[in-house]
Amino acid sequence: MSFSSIPVLDLSLARSPDTKSSFLESLRHALLQVGFLYIKNIGISDALMEDVLVQGKAFFDLPEEKKMEVQMKNAQSFLGMTVLRTSETSRLIDSRLQQTRREQIDLSTSHPPPKPSDPIYYNLLSPIQWPDPEYLPRFRPTFETYIRRMATLSTTFTSLIAEALHLPSTAFDRFFDEDQQHKLKIIKYPDLSFLPKDQQTQQGVGPHKDSMLTTYLLQASHHRGLQAQNLSGEWINCAPIPGTLVVAIGQGLEALTHGVCASTTHRVLSPEPGEGPRFSIPFFQGVSYDATFEHVDIPDEIMAIREEILRERGMDKRDDVEFTFTKGKWGHLGEATLVNRVRSHPDVGERWYPDILRRIREEQRENNDEKEMKDEVAMIEGEDGGGWKSLGERIGVFG
Repeated sequence: MSFSSIPVLDLSLARSPDTKSSFLESLRHALLQVGFLYIKNIGISDALMEDVLVQGKAFFDLPEEKKMEVQMKNAQSFLGMTVLRTSETSRLIDSRLQQTRREQIDLSTSHPPPKPSDPIYYNLLSPIQWPDPEYLPRFRPTFETYIRRMATLSTTFTSLIAEALHLPSTAFDRFFDEDQQHKLKIIKYPDLSFLPKDQQTQQGVGPHKDSMLTTYLLQASHHRGLQAQNLSGEWINCAPIPGTLVVAIGQGLEALTHGVCASTTHRVLSPEPGEGPRFSIPFFQGVSYDATFEHVDIPDEIMAIREEILRERGMDKRDDVEFTFTKGKWGHLGEATLVNRVRSHPDVGERWYPDILRRIREEQRENNDEKEMKDEVAMIEGEDGGGWKSLGERIGVFG
């Protein structure tokens, strides 16, 4: 049976020997059945969380020229400011949206520039573009602190995931670098009254899955909008709950656990007219870019639970997003990540990775031509077409 609500887990229960077992049982259910959950009592002070909200929103009040000083296309790392008109998560690339756009800034743990001998995907590990401290003096220290605290939280939570799967708490440690990069976004979604009337059904972010292990979303305003898709194809609301983070299981964790941990498709709807902008601050737990998509050995009793769940559902999984990180498609996680970043941010690709972008666009054109031909056949034969080879299976980017 598909889930109809998002479970809420109390992280404080994992800190007590008397309640940890029941917490792990609840976590196991959320991992195998849902792939989406809230956590509360996360161990980060209310004062820091409030500073994160205030400083995050303040970024978007900067003068336009100050925001553009840190725009993403300035650097090879895909860190910095982006706007709707330069992102391919939306097809509404239109100059009319210049003042009514979705804006975001991408931050991460900081790293020195890569060496010339490093793999090209090490470009993702670079210094951060911080906004001018004369305008936002507390922005950098607030988010450096928050990223450190969230790095600790995500590592702890991943160890609890391992225990919930009857694995040692250190089972996933080998997939992390000693100085592991983690990412964070601060996002502002305009309400629909700021969009042209013929575009007011547009989603803030279309259906997608997160790519790494776990994501921790701070819903930074009162708006509804986040939705998770259950296996019947229904969209389940994930309304903001004060004092919680929303945890989404990523495709990386699903791949590492032989599909045991479900990576759930989700989307974001823009605020209704007159509701004002929606703010969101997701933290993305990183994985070593040198990882090679090996699996963790899952105990037989956990695999049996997963198989029983699939049998109960008749193996019928409706999913609007293709699984992209399939073993054998890439040599290292960094290769897949770099291609996906170029695809999502073609303006950065045009400046720094033109060969990769060219091959992506060639693949997209081929897929579109194939789809048109397939659709024509389907109309004639009364079929709905078949599966498609995903991006990357034929891109010879990395040799």
